[in-house]
Amino acid sequence: MKLDAALPPLGLKDVPAIAKAAQAIGFDALWTQETQHDPFLPCALIAEHTTRLNFGTAIAVSFARSPASIAYTAWDLAAQSNGRFILGLGTQVKAHIERRFGQPWPESPVKKLHEQIQVIRAFWDCWQNGTKLNYRGEYYKITLMSPFFQPSPLRPSPSGRGDGGEGIIPIYIAGVNTGLAKLAGELCDGFHVHPFHSVRYLSEVILPAIEEGATKERRKPKDVSVSVTAFIATTSEEMNFARAQVSFYASTPSYRPVMDLHGWSGVAEKLSAHAARGEWAEMPMLITDEMLNEFAVVTEESKLADELKKRYDDIADRLTLYTPFVPGERDEWWRELAENFH
Repeated sequence: MKLDAALPPLGLKDVPAIAKAAQAIGFDALWTQETQHDPFLPCALIAEHTTRLNFGTAIAVSFARSPASIAYTAWDLAAQSNGRFILGLGTQVKAHIERRFGQPWPESPVKKLHEQIQVIRAFWDCWQNGTKLNYRGEYYKITLMSPFFQPSPLRPSPSGRGDGGEGIIPIYIAGVNTGLAKLAGELCDGFHVHPFHSVRYLSEVILPAIEEGATKERRKPKDVSVSVTAFIATTSEEMNFARAQVSFYASTPSYRPVMDLHGWSGVAEKLSAHAARGEWAEMPMLITDEMLNEFAVVTEESKLADELKKRYDDIADRLTLYTPFVPGERDEWWRELAENFH
């Protein structure tokens, strides 16, 4: 299991120092998010200021972008970093796509994301291998690529990327429910597990869905890297933060199956009602200690590495703490944690 880090939501001027420090600490990858900043811009700086560190988006909102623009951006980042870039995509939820990005919500989010990935790979195959660009689906018709707009092929990287086919640039997708987990099994290189999860939900719902999708396409489940982001609570401050975040995610109607599995549907409904009224302060009080222990690793700081391994060793290929990595804050603790995963 590889230990990764999450880039904190800071400005671009801070990215070079964070990237250099993350590489020095010993993380395997540094992930950017699409929250307060664009997720792709920091990746160019990470590529420039590191030599070994993998990096990627976890996630970029796919429905806010054309698959062509995603394909070009990922291609440039892969070229700049000699194959260290991982493209992570997520659908977001209907309200944000329609009201924050001003884009239409598809009738079938899974089918549209499926097509987006196929279109992106069609671009890459065209650029790498000279195949004719000719994709025709329900959501996209992409048939034009003239030499003026065609980038040069990627050089093979030490990891074997850049060799044509689906392996040119790895694609991970994120999700909470079975539809996207199955899609990951069918055609993706990895699956970003949402931080709002329990081990039971992963074992009983997500992993079987990935396996189902993989089996359908005659792939092996191990072909899909499972990347988990985990809540931790080793201090009272972290416990309060995790409780607040869990209450926020649990209020999202489309994430209800996680609460339903544990018999907490009534709590989820109350959280949704509070969120609709903007009553954010009341929500964490509904998350009991039992719930917090299901959704977060609650332990002493000295035992954290062992507890993370105990919880995720048979589940995750990559592990990221929800707590962002900030150089100068607990550097020795981060270094010891990374060494435990080498």
